[in-house]
Formats: sequence, C-alpha cells, structure tokens
Amino acid sequence: KIVILEVNEKLPKVFGGKDEKIHISDVNYIVEGEHGPLPEMRAGEPSDLDLRIAKQIVDQIEDGSTIELGIGSVPSAVGKFIAQSDLKDLGVHSEMFCDAFFDLYKAGKITNMRKKRDTGRSVFTFTLCTKETMDFLDNNPLVASYNCDYVTNTFSIAQEENMFSINSILELDLVGQAVSESIGATQYSGTGGALSFTAGSYESKGGTAVLCFPSTFKDKEGKLHSKIKPSLTPGSIVTIPRSVISTVATEYGCVNIKGLGL
Repeated sequence: KIVILEVNEKLPKVFGGKDEKIHISDVNYIVEGEHGPLPEMRAGEPSDLDLRIAKQIVDQIEDGSTIELGIGSVPSAVGKFIAQSDLKDLGVHSEMFCDAFFDLYKAGKITNMRKKRDTGRSVFTFTLCTKETMDFLDNNPLVASYNCDYVTNTFSIAQEENMFSINSILELDLVGQAVSESIGATQYSGTGGALSFTAGSYESKGGTAVLCFPSTFKDKEGKLHSKIKPSLTPGSIVTIPRSVISTVATEYGCVNIKGLGL
C-alpha cells in the first residue's frame, strides 16, 4: 500500500522489457542520499579441470544459439572458449548477466539477431559482475532486464530455438537425479534458474540443457571420491529430477542420458 523508492546514483541504469516502470503519482516517498561503491563479483580463473569440462560443452554449441550461463567457474570457462571460437550470431537469455557475456560482446560473438523474441537484445534478470560489465550495461539499448516471471519461465525459455543452457551441479546419482543446492544437510546454494532452464532448453526446438561438474573430488585427507554415485548423499536436495535431466558433462565427456534405462 505504501510505495517507497530509493535513488542510488551508483547503480547502472538498465533498460527493461516488462514491469520496469512506475509512475511518480504512484510513489509515496523517495529516499535520496550518497552511497558507497557497488560490490563487485569477479569470476575466478578457471582451473585446468574447469577448462577440460568447458571444452566438452563448447563443442556442442552451434552458430545462432541462445546462451544461458549459470553461476560457477565452468560456465565462466565456457565463455572464454566461446570468445576464442569461430561461433557467431549468438543470443542471450539468462537469469544472470555475468562477465563472460561482456567478453563475448567484445569478441563480436553476440548479436541476438537470430532470437525469436527480444531480437537484438540480451535478456537477463540480475547481474553479478565487475564494474566494467556494469558500465557496459549502463544505458545500453542492447540489453534488457526482465523479471523472473519472464526470464526463468519454462514456457518462455522454450520459445527460443536452439536454446543452450549451462548450469553447474554438485552430485549426480545413477538414477539420474542431480543436486545443485546441498550435499547432505550442508547447504551450498539455492535452486536458482537451473530447473527452469534445464526443462525449458530441452523443450526448445534444437535446444540443449547441459548440467556440468567435475567427476571427482578430494576430501580433507586427500582421498578421492566420485561425484557420480549409486545414490545421493543422504539428506541432499534434488534440484533436477530424473524426468527432466538430459545432457550431463564432466571432464571426460558430454552425453545425453535422457530416457536411458537404469
């Protein structure tokens, strides 16, 4: 019932596509004042393992694909490989706009001209990035920020042809259930857009939904364990059910497990 707006002069001005406007007559209070610098999030340099996984994924992408990159070092590494590849005319429909997309713009890989919707514009909801990427987003008509009702809506994602989503997971069992939120009772992340983009990209004409992760990890004692298990760690939250999962990538390959028998 009460509408309060805060003005932050440090935030980039980003154009929207839906529900981004509010008329001044609907506002009760406006809060102004000085703000400190915005927090930045710079993706860490991908490891050799990250690069091996990313290489498996990039080989599956085609010209004109619309890309979604989730949070993690592997999606960031994928962006680096795409920037160095011969791929062209890529589009963006992603919950997060990360530094990798800015790198792809600089490399001339993103045009958004083959998208079925929002042609010519990169669509996203939020950003975790550096100041350089924020400066790129500021007053840029090539990008549009929509709310999650549009960006992470499974039907909306499926409308794009050749949708290619890349998201990280923590564990996978032999039934085909994927975990990206917790290992046992220890919480690492949230659901995010992983489920929506996995389902939507699979339904997209020519689309691919890749869930990526290293095949193993070492514990504190240096003992090697598999992240692909007969059954998930007890207490783990299933993020991607087996009925939705399709393509899985590790450092050893990229394979579609959709519909395989037990």
